[in-house]
Amino acid sequence: MQAPAVGGVQAPRGNGRTIRLPQGASLTDFAEKIGANPASLVAIMMHLGKMVTATQSVDPDDLQALGLELDFDVQVVSPEDEDRELLESFDIEYGEDEGGEENLQSRPPVVTVMGHVDHGKTKLLDAIRKANVQAGEAGGITQHIGAYQVETEVDGEERKITFIDTPGHEAFTAMRARGADTTDLVVLVVAADDGVKPQTTEAIDHATAAGVPIVVAVNKIDVEGADPNRVRAQLTEYGLVAEEFGGQTQFVDVSAREGINIDGLLEAVILTADAELDLKANPDMPAQGSAIEANLDKGRGAVATVLVQRGTLRVGDSIVCGVANGRVRAMLDENGNNVEEAGPSRPVLVLGLAAVPGAGDNFLVVEDDRIARQIADKRVARKRNAELLKSRKSSSLEELFKDLERGERQELLLILKGDVSGSVEALEDSLLKIDVGEEVNLRIIRRGVGAITQDDVNLSLASEGAVIIGFNVRPERNAQELADREGVDIRYYSIIYQAIEEIEAALKGMLKPEFEEVQLGTAEVREIFKVPRIGNVAGSMVTSGIIQRNAKARLVRDGVVVSDNLTVSSLRRFKDDATEVREGFECGIGVGYSDIKLGDVIECFEMREKPRD
Repeated sequence: MQAPAVGGVQAPRGNGRTIRLPQGASLTDFAEKIGANPASLVAIMMHLGKMVTATQSVDPDDLQALGLELDFDVQVVSPEDEDRELLESFDIEYGEDEGGEENLQSRPPVVTVMGHVDHGKTKLLDAIRKANVQAGEAGGITQHIGAYQVETEVDGEERKITFIDTPGHEAFTAMRARGADTTDLVVLVVAADDGVKPQTTEAIDHATAAGVPIVVAVNKIDVEGADPNRVRAQLTEYGLVAEEFGGQTQFVDVSAREGINIDGLLEAVILTADAELDLKANPDMPAQGSAIEANLDKGRGAVATVLVQRGTLRVGDSIVCGVANGRVRAMLDENGNNVEEAGPSRPVLVLGLAAVPGAGDNFLVVEDDRIARQIADKRVARKRNAELLKSRKSSSLEELFKDLERGERQELLLILKGDVSGSVEALEDSLLKIDVGEEVNLRIIRRGVGAITQDDVNLSLASEGAVIIGFNVRPERNAQELADREGVDIRYYSIIYQAIEEIEAALKGMLKPEFEEVQLGTAEVREIFKVPRIGNVAGSMVTSGIIQRNAKARLVRDGVVVSDNLTVSSLRRFKDDATEVREGFECGIGVGYSDIKLGDVIECFEMREKPRD
């Protein structure tokens, strides 16, 4: 059934029919659903005041507006719902243990170490696993997520604990939040000599939001000024009351540097997990879990640190992780040793993926490589559509006219490439929080893991000057040659805060200069002279500051501005021209304005550029 013409264009009517579209859908996708010509939908969108091509990703609100115009109920499917429907189409249920209660077995607790920067989280993990990871971190700051499994003896029984190390600085809030989402229990590290700090409270908020219990490790008890009881007292304000004070939270005094009471901390973790959590999973099912970290290794290709949450992951399994798929070629433990299988709560490094997944992506084992590839391809298409939608400028006719009126809005485009996906995500999160007002906009048009490629440089050229940020990565040779030849700006960083500071400075540099008025001086009119071809000249006494030739001026009479936007066109002392006349001296002032009266005040000022904060 044809609709009445909308803006002179015929299109089918929906009669209230519901159609479901993914985020980032184009008018061509819409047209296929309703059996229409995409060109007709383009014309209708123009009638609605939107300039959109047939293949361009369309904003969800615009899709719904178009549906309303044609009497369709348009439902834009969220990425989560779309992914769930995609898995259901392959009869895969993610996030649930298969089988009944009899199939579940106890699993080790997964523990996240949190706390303020410099309070000793990484040193504590070093003490626990007898390895030094801090030496490899730029500036001694943890910038990647790692996972490690350790063993301890509790009540004569060998027990395992999986630790996730998350960075402690506020720039990595997003990474730390993800750590809390995958964890069963949090070890909150607080320095006995420093007490509760802002990131300590952030960590408590993340753990509370994730609904996980907390064990407090009071570190640095061996340094001067250490006061563990002060830490206990401070944390009572945040609902963490020590057992010795009648509360439920276990506090353990440790020294990571001296290795004091590390066994006591591990025992407290096991006891808390046993008392408050019922940690079970089914090991006899296809493995599912999360990617904690991923990067591109020069010799081994895409590698991902994954945490198995249910099932058992084995070498040879077909796996899909986010937009990546592949076959598990090998698995390594935290010490670099090969392992054949990994059960629930076991972190392993997986080799064999065709691409680098994102940190936090779920992974699952499927029947064969074909299914894994199909799921990954559909996720890639969805991600590409979402990126196109995100990178596209709003193009309503109204906003185009506004842009023309005020001059094109300033925008800084960025392409982010990093060595691991967690760092790229944290950098993106921090950059998008930079606020320099509405005049300048920052848009990240691509983010990825691995070396800077020729495709990244081409995207920069296509977007007319996007800056490429390389975080712990360098460009490939052909990419570097192309960037040098075309003048593409590539910036390299190894510490995240330097990148944030420089990008913020660049954004502020794009702002139009702000000016403020600075008064130079005032002069009172004592006499008026008529000069041929010039007009009236005010014989004046400079009463404050200085009067400068060519400076801006205004004429004030009885406290009211008579004329503004004047210029001191002539300035004389007796018969000589003067550049400036100071307070207490007489002069003749010409401002190109004839209606001057005795007693008027001439204010002289200049506009100076105002430094931005």
